[in-house]
Amino acid sequence: MPNGDREVRTRRINPTIPISPEAQKVHGISDADVADCPTFKEIAKSLANFMSGCDFAGYNSTKFDIPMLAEEYLRAGVSFDFRKRKMVDVQTIFHKMEQRTLSAAYKFYCNKDLDNAHSAEADTIATLEVLEAQLDKYSDTLQNDIKFLSEFSTKSKLADYAGRVAINEKDEPIFNFGKYKGKSVESVFKADPSYYAWMMNGDFTLDTKQVITELKIKFDSNKLL
Repeated sequence: MPNGDREVRTRRINPTIPISPEAQKVHGISDADVADCPTFKEIAKSLANFMSGCDFAGYNSTKFDIPMLAEEYLRAGVSFDFRKRKMVDVQTIFHKMEQRTLSAAYKFYCNKDLDNAHSAEADTIATLEVLEAQLDKYSDTLQNDIKFLSEFSTKSKLADYAGRVAINEKDEPIFNFGKYKGKSVESVFKADPSYYAWMMNGDFTLDTKQVITELKIKFDSNKLL
């Protein structure tokens, strides 16, 4: 919390699909464990209200947790824009400084073994302790400031969580994959209008489709000015 208080909350969600044996070996959660738990769609609105005004930190969160949550919110039909929040990825700081796993990071920074690794609560608490230790260890480099940490732990500037659309040095959205990689989205949509339809019908995340739709609307509006 901004005032230094800590509050730990853990809640299990029914994924509505079978949990694979491989996944169970990692986190120890079975189908029976979540059989009576609510689905994400059922708690999406209340969770969005709870998260309102929050900034976010996690371990590998910019590649996993945030994209997953963004996609689930879209599936649930609940509006929640993570791009308006500051995000600190503890893994990025770690990789820039030491390059290890969370368990190794916990051992390196906190001199403790991570029990129950891959348990959501244990990993989250360990991540917080690692971040606090990083701030102490790299006090000459890091600042205990959410804006600084968000920028420091961001590897590249992306428009969507899947990394299909990036932002170049001119602050222009460009495609980050395929035959138009490096080309501005605006120029591609102008030269090849069918590319937008291809993406909308393709196997891209809902977030990516939402981003390119917003960009297309923006570009089309600019034509009318």
